[in-house]
Amino acid sequence: MEVTNLQRFDGSHVTFTEQIRDQIKAHEMKINTEQVPVPKDLKELVSLLRQVFAHDYVNVDYVTKLIENYKSNAKDWRQYAKYDPHKYTRNLIDEGNGKYNILLLCWAESQGSSIHDHSNAHCFMKCLDGELLETKYEWPDDSQENQEMKERSKTVMKKNDVCYINDSIGLHRVENTSHTRPSISLHVYIPPYLECKGFDQQTGKARSCKITFYSKFGNKVSN
Repeated sequence: MEVTNLQRFDGSHVTFTEQIRDQIKAHEMKINTEQVPVPKDLKELVSLLRQVFAHDYVNVDYVTKLIENYKSNAKDWRQYAKYDPHKYTRNLIDEGNGKYNILLLCWAESQGSSIHDHSNAHCFMKCLDGELLETKYEWPDDSQENQEMKERSKTVMKKNDVCYINDSIGLHRVENTSHTRPSISLHVYIPPYLECKGFDQQTGKARSCKITFYSKFGNKVSN
């Protein structure tokens, strides 16, 4: 299967030329999504992602399939799963040499994110445990003030489901709608970012949001 969804780190699509094809071969990039490895555990997935992101292009279909192929096992990620009773947590698993990062997000009962963008990064998300509701939104119309955000779609993510979004697709919100069960998700961001925009659902107004980590490599970050 020939790749049709190859993008640069900034999300722009790549026009295939002979030079680009040669560069892909030079980096030993596998462009057949039918030959994507099946990671035996989270550690191997992290290692394979490091290989995939060693070049300057992001094969969205390949990365999505690779993350899909990893089957969630709590013993792989339990050490990173740290909750806060007041908000969902972002727990850093791997820094990716500064080119990307891999996070475990922990959602206690009824916790959710704001509507937000991804600062021109690619966002891959996999539900590892429980269920999550992803709601996608259109970007607000800058020519109109105080306009309610337009919802595009809702997707219930069950264990091992994977989704992908970038800013050209739109904005989204992620929620654990269960009142009795927590949820866990794995996130891959490339490139990593320290700030994003959050949006008010009723008015569409944006605010800057700093990205922080609740823990790094299994150890809670000191405040």
